[in-house]
Amino acid sequence: MATLTLRDRDAIVTREGLIFRVFGYTHPKDAYICDVEYAPAAIFKSDNPKAFRSDEQNVFYKFYEDEGWRFIQGNFPQYMILHEVLGKKVVGAKRSEIAQVRRPQEGLRRLTAMKPEDQLVSATQKVLELATRQSGLSAEDFGVFGSILHGFYHPLFSDIDLTIYGSSRVSKLRETLKELYAAGSFFCNEFETDESIRGKNWRFRNFSPQEYVWHQRRKLIYALFKDRESGRIIKTEFEPVKDWNEISNKYDSSVKVLQHGWVKMQARITKDYDAPFIPSTYSIEPLEVSEGAKGALETKRIVSYMEEFRMQAREGETVYVEGNLEEVIASRGSFYQVALTYCPRYYEQVLKVAPDRSSQHHIV
Repeated sequence: MATLTLRDRDAIVTREGLIFRVFGYTHPKDAYICDVEYAPAAIFKSDNPKAFRSDEQNVFYKFYEDEGWRFIQGNFPQYMILHEVLGKKVVGAKRSEIAQVRRPQEGLRRLTAMKPEDQLVSATQKVLELATRQSGLSAEDFGVFGSILHGFYHPLFSDIDLTIYGSSRVSKLRETLKELYAAGSFFCNEFETDESIRGKNWRFRNFSPQEYVWHQRRKLIYALFKDRESGRIIKTEFEPVKDWNEISNKYDSSVKVLQHGWVKMQARITKDYDAPFIPSTYSIEPLEVSEGAKGALETKRIVSYMEEFRMQAREGETVYVEGNLEEVIASRGSFYQVALTYCPRYYEQVLKVAPDRSSQHHIV
């Protein structure tokens, strides 16, 4: 089992200029499982007006939804690596194919040392100063990702994307953000209203826009920063990432995962300590299975690789889940799990708090 030197949200740049985001914390010996995020205009162009990025010398395009996976599969098959546990190929980069690594913490150090020459750098510095002063956290507990990390952000339109490292620091930051939202001077919760999704094409079949907003609101990590200097209200995200002492690479090629079809069930969350991270893991007690193969009532956990379902439910809550039922077979024993991930029925997947008139958990 290889020692990891990269973790979730670290960036990999290939010789072709493709920019990958390292995905999670479990990886084969000589490679990293990734999402592809950006490509230079020389090899990919997008009609999506949101995809354009430029550093004034070069043009890049961002991938959305599953178009990155389809682009890599069709044009750069060398970046499809075998995931022995799943028995299929996934997007990733071998260590020998890495031309450059960009780490969020290093990117933030450079940014905080800069003279604020534009509005976005200035605003990011102010956000970091407010967050650290109010919480008692250090600037070293944060990083920066997305277009700011790669140097092709737009000073007037780009968002502020920050990482926050470690479970205890994530909890502390969420408490701080809750206080800042209540004060209302500089920050508000992005999902206090449904404005962020108003007018958008909603594709999830079992998860309404109202339910989405309700769940997102209580996560607290999605903020709007009121930048008085520029007059902008800037979307600001704090992305939880595990600290190094919380990470162990559990990739084991002897473990196998068998697919057992679609499952629909209600369950109670018994543990949620890994909920802030990707993949998000929830230990569960199944309550009722309305569809699913034999073994579904023995399901031990839900594993989500989808950001929509990160921090989605809390210990003690009853949830409704639809996804792929998997049997994980290892030398120490086997167990069942529900996996939420890229799949043909992507928009049918759901994890949400079940409406319960006897509790405070209901969607409004």
